[in-house]
Amino acid sequence: VQLQASGGGLVETGGSLTLSCKAADFSLEYYSIGWFRQAPGKAREGVSCITSSGIAHIADVVKGRFGISRENDENTVYLRMSDLKPDDAATYYCTTLKGNGCISAYVNNVETWSLQFGSWGQGTQVTVSS
Repeated sequence: VQLQASGGGLVETGGSLTLSCKAADFSLEYYSIGWFRQAPGKAREGVSCITSSGIAHIADVVKGRFGISRENDENTVYLRMSDLKPDDAATYYCTTLKGNGCISAYVNNVETWSLQFGSWGQGTQVTVSS
């Protein structure tokens, strides 16, 4: 049981990217899904999450620039990123979340939030040129 993040790439400062999170062998429909990121030499950082009913939470560090949505008929969760900055460069991962794992407090505190992480897989790298 793994999720696959994709859609990363190289983008200029101020540019946009949309990341996708898919599951090949199970339905995401009943899961809350979270996105976190990690840059080389830095700690993990919470980014966003969305509940199974579509309630979204965005971390303060990216609020106003990132958005999250889900398309259950595509079995996909999307992370839309705009006005990208060099500090956004990282490998981005999506994960299933346990129980009530998608709340605002969690996305802003990844050390606590990580206890709610379920299954994740290979991330996708985002590079932002200055």
